[in-house]
Amino acid sequence: MNNAYISGWGHTPFGKLDNCDLEQMIRDAVQPALDGAGLEPKDIDGIFVGHFNAGFVGQDFTAALPAVAMPAFRHTPSVRTENACATGSAAIWAALDAMGAGRMKRTLVIGMEKMNGLTTPQVAATLIKCAYVKEEGGDPAGFAGIFGGIATKYFERYGDQSDALAAIAAKNHSNGMHNPFAHMHRDFGFDFCRRPSDKNPFVSGPLKRSDCSLVSDGAAALVLSTEPLPGASAAPVKWRSRTQVNDFMPMSLRDPTRFEGAAMAWQQGLASANALLSDLSFVETHDCFTIAELLEYEAMGLAPQGQGARVILDGVTRKDGKLPVNPSGGLKSKGHPIGATGVSQHVMAAMQLSGTAGGMQVPGATLGAVFNMGGSGVASYLSILEAA
Repeated sequence: MNNAYISGWGHTPFGKLDNCDLEQMIRDAVQPALDGAGLEPKDIDGIFVGHFNAGFVGQDFTAALPAVAMPAFRHTPSVRTENACATGSAAIWAALDAMGAGRMKRTLVIGMEKMNGLTTPQVAATLIKCAYVKEEGGDPAGFAGIFGGIATKYFERYGDQSDALAAIAAKNHSNGMHNPFAHMHRDFGFDFCRRPSDKNPFVSGPLKRSDCSLVSDGAAALVLSTEPLPGASAAPVKWRSRTQVNDFMPMSLRDPTRFEGAAMAWQQGLASANALLSDLSFVETHDCFTIAELLEYEAMGLAPQGQGARVILDGVTRKDGKLPVNPSGGLKSKGHPIGATGVSQHVMAAMQLSGTAGGMQVPGATLGAVFNMGGSGVASYLSILEAA
């Protein structure tokens, strides 16, 4: 793993991109990644596309689209991965595996999704396919209903955590103000996120609209290499460790108030990196819903089970706290185009560790983590990354 480098990256704005098809999103993400790495399409040994889709667009077999978007990729091997909301990380892992096997030296990873061609009920019906459909597919609120149920059970067991959820939402929206790629540039503040209103109604259980990530279009790209590239414009970033842990898909087989697979990923990933949580400069984590970020505090070891609220209320994960979490604004502000998210999180981490994050920059960042989650705590991916 010490020979795997992030050598270039690109990122489209996330949002409602009505006039931008998948081919254009590919071009807009890939060209900056190639330019940053100092490479041309002919230098890429393989392409790995992360694209969930499941009906968001009519086109399938989207591993073939990079060559349509950029004809210079006509004969470059390309494959698509899918692993729910961790689809982007699955594509990165596949590229790293190909490089680790010695089959490729320079790879291109593309994460992308176009979600806004569907109505809100259609989006919910598409996303619920990431749950265990036999038991959970009938929830009319879709994945918001799944996480609303998680929040309800957590509140029943550990008390009302509405202050903590509002503080997480407010933190991430404040951070997102400094992210030029973010879907939403609005600093709502704690009071708006805390109190239900016509503009911020309850969606499912105790979750309000401000607790839910956005339905977004967008793409992100990474150039990975087995050695630093002399033509790269920014300092490379490398993996200290990478981990994947899975858990049962049906919520009926697990304690919904604990992300046990995520906790195992953090334990294994930190141990493999020979690092402590206190060594990290920042974390980009998967806040698809604010309750997810709260449970992830506990999974990463910032607080014991049931006490995650104190992490945000004590300011630990704020931009100026001991461990900034989601300085990019996270999925909550940046947006959550499903297949693009894991790649986007790694782009944000690479920007931090190369000192090119602009207004998002955590001063002196040298070691960071990316946690990307597929489903309701089912597929947990953790990268520990460092400046090379």
